Amino acid sequence: MAYVKSFIALILIPLLLGNGSAYSSRSRQDKILKFAVHVSGMGKMDPHYAAGSQDRAFADMVFNGLLRYKPGDAPAIEPDLAVRMPKLTMEGNRQVWTVELRKGVMFHPGPKTPAHELTADDVLFSFAKAADEKRSAYAGEYKGISLEKQDAYTIRFILDDPISSILFFPKITNYNGGFILSKRAVEEMGYEAHQQHPVGTGPFMFQSHVPGKKLCLRAHKEYFRGSPLLDGVDILFVPKTEKRKQGLLDGSLDVIIGSGEKGFTRSLLRHGGIEADAHGPGEVAVIYLNTRIPPMDDIRVRKAIMYALDRKAFLEVYSKNLGGPVFSPVPARFLPGGLTRTGVDQLGLLYEQDLEKAGKLLAEAGYPNGFSLDLVGSEKRVYRHYYRILKELLARIKIECRVDILPHSGMHRVIRNHPRPIVIYAAWRPNADVFLTRFFHSDSILVTGIRPDTNFAHYSGIDHLIEKARLEINPKKQILLWQQAQIKILSDAVAYPVMYAKMLSFRWDSVDYGHPLYSSMALYPQFTEKTRLLKN
Repeated sequence: MAYVKSFIALILIPLLLGNGSAYSSRSRQDKILKFAVHVSGMGKMDPHYAAGSQDRAFADMVFNGLLRYKPGDAPAIEPDLAVRMPKLTMEGNRQVWTVELRKGVMFHPGPKTPAHELTADDVLFSFAKAADEKRSAYAGEYKGISLEKQDAYTIRFILDDPISSILFFPKITNYNGGFILSKRAVEEMGYEAHQQHPVGTGPFMFQSHVPGKKLCLRAHKEYFRGSPLLDGVDILFVPKTEKRKQGLLDGSLDVIIGSGEKGFTRSLLRHGGIEADAHGPGEVAVIYLNTRIPPMDDIRVRKAIMYALDRKAFLEVYSKNLGGPVFSPVPARFLPGGLTRTGVDQLGLLYEQDLEKAGKLLAEAGYPNGFSLDLVGSEKRVYRHYYRILKELLARIKIECRVDILPHSGMHRVIRNHPRPIVIYAAWRPNADVFLTRFFHSDSILVTGIRPDTNFAHYSGIDHLIEKARLEINPKKQILLWQQAQIKILSDAVAYPVMYAKMLSFRWDSVDYGHPLYSSMALYPQFTEKTRLLKN
């Protein structure tokens, strides 16, 4: 009889809870948060190469910057490893920003190093690495900046040319090249070994990595902001949307990266206990046209492609409340220096779809019967749809796109090392200078640039405007220079700005992030020492 009662309880209790399959998993006692991302594996575990959302989430949990974007409330910046915001002084014509470190900040123990204290030597080592184009994807950010150690806990950043705090602070935040590594751990382990077992100061530390399946982080009990409330975080690689959805529903997952696909949110929120979190600033998708690969080196061809495109078609990839159009590479909706639809239209640079004009331009360029292009896309749903739409739209003007879909990390690797005629890339950057420098300055040209980065267009037409704006202290004049640069980008048919998209994640209501979630530079909801699981 007892067996029968137990069996009935096993069947009925989950049903009474609304979504039966989740019951047993929701009642587990561990405090390890299960987080599913929408890619098939890690890119790189070196934070100075973090590009994909999985890499940025990992870096955010394992490493710190001198400053940080306030969790859940970017782009607000606050001190992190620094005691306070940097102090500015002038020495002749040079700016000097002085940073005082917190004392007692401990690095995680590693395979060859015990837990040890962060000092100024680690900061000098980290920024030297971040500025080295052979060891960082963000070297261009640190041109003209030198560091001096004043004492074990004080560093001076000396700038050859003055810039505003708006441009300086992001360089030392927990973003891109601003992450601080352990000098001792890297040197004793060796760089390659350190990539397999990174050592940081963050709330979670590396435990294990099963490529293509999961990466396990565990609580850093000596974290300077306090011991984490979670025992750890498991990042699971689940590129298939339906599989992530099912994992959330059956309770084997706590948080998942969602999908902007129409109907996806509604289908999940029908189940009690599941919450949706849409947060910005999200990503901006831009189509970059390579100005050096034939036939793309002909501006008539590039303009034909732009007249064949249609923002409305791309906007269909996301639910209406999760995205919107942009009309310049710097999104005017979110950052100063962008161009509005009205402004672009008045300049005759809106490039509204006009297939007849596109066809005439191709014929003038000597391609009345079109041509074919070999492109590379990503497994991520949005990228697959972006390239599908691109292929369909360009087919209307007899341009055949042959798209090879790769794992997301593979796409990043290929487009950086083997330039393609067209690249669709979705990203967020903290200000107009970073957007323009990394995507359009000649130093950032892939492979051949002085500091190869993400200049997929191989463009060099606005270097002077970028550099002049960077040195302009007057905000109004600075914004005008950024806008002039983007007017030239559009005039030269170098890039077609498509849309912005907010990030979307889903969680059980038993997950408390520990902070309000408005926006995240780390491209995920952010798990900190205050994140907790409210489970019985």
